[in-house]
Amino acid sequence: MIGNLLRVSEVELKSYIEDSSLLEKRIYKEYDENGIDDALIDLDKSWDAIAFILGDTSDEYLDQPLAKAIFGSHTLDENQDLGYGPARFVTTDEVKEIHNLLTQLSNEELRKRFNPQVFEEEEIYPSFWTQENEEEVWEYLSGNINLIRELYSVAAKNNNAVITFIN
Repeated sequence: MIGNLLRVSEVELKSYIEDSSLLEKRIYKEYDENGIDDALIDLDKSWDAIAFILGDTSDEYLDQPLAKAIFGSHTLDENQDLGYGPARFVTTDEVKEIHNLLTQLSNEELRKRFNPQVFEEEEIYPSFWTQENEEEVWEYLSGNINLIRELYSVAAKNNNAVITFIN
């Protein structure tokens, strides 16, 4: 399961809501090395761990405001399945809220929340946390957190929405 975030204009979001097959065409388009969609980021398998960290490692982390950064808050099309369910999205106003919340959290604070043992106990996907080198795993997670920060920063500045999906 791979988590993905796609930065889109309000016009693009509206078109995808009206016809979700357009979104599928975009995200599954074959890009060559010169035509990479720079609005799309691949979080690999880090999405659940990042949501858990952003949710302050609470049992109810999915209900925390920053969970929307990973899981969206609105469903694009209930009947669409991009691999593990439909795409979800956050509006331009929600993007700004998420961006503001992300800027309030330092990487040092987020690092303090990373505890491989707790991740294993809470069954945070993908369940390899105690089997790998802790610093290497944190480097992997923090790299993806930085990608999320950058995407939401650019989205907030450009008045974009963000579509989230797992495939």
